[in-house]
Amino acid sequence: MSDLAKVFMWIIGIALFSTVIAIGCNTCNTVGNMANDGLKTVEDQYKPSAMLKKYEWFKDASAQLDNKIATIQMYEGRFNGIKKSYGADSTNRRVWSRDDREQWNIWESELTGIKASYNDLASQYNSNMAKFNYAFCNVGTLPQGATIPLQREYRTYLMN
Repeated sequence: MSDLAKVFMWIIGIALFSTVIAIGCNTCNTVGNMANDGLKTVEDQYKPSAMLKKYEWFKDASAQLDNKIATIQMYEGRFNGIKKSYGADSTNRRVWSRDDREQWNIWESELTGIKASYNDLASQYNSNMAKFNYAFCNVGTLPQGATIPLQREYRTYLMN
């Protein structure tokens, strides 16, 4: 084998060795970056300030849902009041005064919007409660001092 062939073989050997080392280093770097990203994600999701923010979101959403239910009940009371004022004719809207019919239609439209808003917020609540990084809000793992657990989900969606 000539000297030129030996040099060529050495160059090929060094190139292959360098390639293997580069692939190994790149693999180690990728694994290290993934581990670092995982640790950063855990820190971001489970640090006390993030946990407090999530818990507060659930408390606020629960209060808003309760408010929407109370508002819906208020509208139902209004509807019952108009029906009661017409007694036996409450189902025949033709005998109602024009003002009452118009007011009824306005209230009905408003009520539909409130129910849609309720359903939207309830779906967000249910979706977030099902996520594993929100699991601390589930019943049985209350923060210290809390006596009333958050609802596991708002299952009842409202229809017209």
